[in-house]
Amino acid sequence: MIIVPVKEGENIDRALKKLKRKFEKTGVVKELRERQKFTKPSVKNREQRLHAIYVQQLQQAQDQ
Repeated sequence: MIIVPVKEGENIDRALKKLKRKFEKTGVVKELRERQKFTKPSVKNREQRLHAIYVQQLQQAQDQ
């Protein structure tokens, strides 16, 4: 359970923003979206490989 302490006189919008930030850090929404559909392991591996290639190209571009 996520608890957000609200100080006396603190704006509700600010408290909601804190709650959303904490909720996003837990990764609950991301996990729920992943569980909605089945992704084959080969597709997951391909996505990871493409992401690794992309990150490596970015790092090489920064080094030059």
